[in-house]
Amino acid sequence: QVYKGLDIITNKVSPQEQHLCRHHMISFVDPLISNYTVVDFRDKAVPLISFHAAACLAQQEWASPLPGQREQYIFARDKIPIVVGGTNYYIESLLWKVLINTKEKPSAAPRPASDRKVELEQLDGAELHRRLGQVDPEMAAKLHPHDKRKVARSLQVFEETGIPHSEILHQQQEEEGGGPLGGPLKYPHSCILWLHADQAALDARLEKRVDDMVAAGLLDELRDFHRRYNQEKVAENRQDYQHGIFQSIGFKEFHEYLVSEGNCSPETSALLLEKGIQALKQVTKRYARRQNKWVRNRFLKRPGPNVPPVYGLEVSDVQRWEEDVLKPALDIVESFIQGRQPPAEPLRMEQDEKENKRSRRVCELCDRLIIGDREWAAHTRSKSHLHHLKKRRKLEASGRAGGTAGDSGDAESSDEDGSLPVP
Repeated sequence: QVYKGLDIITNKVSPQEQHLCRHHMISFVDPLISNYTVVDFRDKAVPLISFHAAACLAQQEWASPLPGQREQYIFARDKIPIVVGGTNYYIESLLWKVLINTKEKPSAAPRPASDRKVELEQLDGAELHRRLGQVDPEMAAKLHPHDKRKVARSLQVFEETGIPHSEILHQQQEEEGGGPLGGPLKYPHSCILWLHADQAALDARLEKRVDDMVAAGLLDELRDFHRRYNQEKVAENRQDYQHGIFQSIGFKEFHEYLVSEGNCSPETSALLLEKGIQALKQVTKRYARRQNKWVRNRFLKRPGPNVPPVYGLEVSDVQRWEEDVLKPALDIVESFIQGRQPPAEPLRMEQDEKENKRSRRVCELCDRLIIGDREWAAHTRSKSHLHHLKKRRKLEASGRAGGTAGDSGDAESSDEDGSLPVP
């Protein structure tokens, strides 16, 4: 939502809603900017929350506010900032000291420029991982070779700071208030309100949201954006759906429809449109699951001190919004403001201390490297793994049957079955 354009597909707050309460960090980045990162977001958002807090952040320098700018700063106006969103990594960057600066100065207005991380991502994954292993073997051992973004980021950190990424992370963790996932909490008197719903109710609501987007003019918005920003790139075969606004959920899902519209039959166009709509529904539901997983693993189970309390608000039945969401939320926030114990109890999830998130296992059956105990357990239950397992058992059974036939005198059959490949 930081990018200009695609208001419907990114589900931006309507102008009418924005008039009810002042909003920040919406529609201010040019769509052609592809190197806007979470660091840029943090460097702009933190001063908006509190200029003085931003000035005190370690190893950062900020210019004094210009005359008339004081009203921008939320704390300076005796207001309480409410950080809203679903990109939990961005929210985490505001709450904890978890990011690493590789730019000399914060960039308030990023420009189209060469980005070292993007350049690195163009290399082969195995080559990237090999390079990282040479300069930062500890980080290389933690990252999967296929995770090119994280591997490229770690290489970028080393190239631009001269310090291994793993060493910088250790420094953050060892600060007072730091923990296994990074540095200390920046705002000690904060709380997290987690709106969650029954999965079936959430899925139905998300599907309806997509239908509402189509009814609100989604296709016209996509056509206009494609014509202005992407059509020329597609013609030159240089479209990029991995960076900037083009990686937004909802744009790339309609790629086939947009590039073929007017060049195919109405029947084919209608099929491609329906394919895009269904793909958007699926990826939206999948993203919602990842959001909830992040809250559970990074907020509720976050190890170490200085973790804000997380209060769950049930939103399965929107008819009970006032009773189940609005009133409890107001009571919790009011208690925090007044320094009282909130009437609701925060959610708690015990972390499995035996779980190793960095364990490395190779599934020879599937020829895959799996990092993490939980990921290994999920892999062994996956359809792909079970398919390969079933296939191997059939081969083994066939081999045993061939061996029995060979023992009874069919030597040729025994040799043929014994040569069957077993993964």
